[in-house]
Amino acid sequence: MGSIYLIRHGQASFGADDYDVLSPTGIHQAEILGRHLAELGISFDRCLAGDLRRQQHTARSALEQFTAAGLPVPIVETDAAFNEFDADAVIRALLPAMLDDEPEALDILRNAAQNRAEFQRIFALIIERWLAGTYDTPGLESWLGFVERVQAGLQRILENADNTQKIAVFTSGGTITALLHLITQMPAKQAFELNWQIVNTSLHQLKFRGREVALASFNSHVHLQLLKAPELITFR
Repeated sequence: MGSIYLIRHGQASFGADDYDVLSPTGIHQAEILGRHLAELGISFDRCLAGDLRRQQHTARSALEQFTAAGLPVPIVETDAAFNEFDADAVIRALLPAMLDDEPEALDILRNAAQNRAEFQRIFALIIERWLAGTYDTPGLESWLGFVERVQAGLQRILENADNTQKIAVFTSGGTITALLHLITQMPAKQAFELNWQIVNTSLHQLKFRGREVALASFNSHVHLQLLKAPELITFR
């Protein structure tokens, strides 16, 4: 059977003006991942990434470790199907209807880095509404639209793969969640409860034969655990 390794990006710049930039920790996490995979002798026949900077930078930083180890590295292909959903757009669209029940929500979101627990609570409430689809607005990518986009990206991989290949996809937590929902038929709400546990640079392995795909492992981050440095285990 072939394998698809879904790799979440390294820690981004949560609370900064531009989230889509790896933090120094995020770069370090990606380098650790690359060294770990190279030491295991795992090589990839294809590598893909979404076009977000945090995804592309994670791919480069990880794969540079393969080059340093003298291992072959395929060119990173870009497929925007593996981009994260636009969380800022979802918040902007769905927050106003919540303010009567959560009057402090806007201030919490504006100061997310100082209110991480409350940010997560408010964000989870917003995502729950987004998943339900009852608050969809024109121009906003719906949950169902997001799932269809991600599914199309997976199908393109399978159409061009054979059953012996190892394929890396550098992506994001929401994208991994959508694939988890698609492959296991897990309800979307339950899948997003697992989403909150997805570690930066974690690996999630899919096994495939033809068009048949199964989940083989989820949220492996042993490359970080082995270093016994809890500060390297991050979730944003």
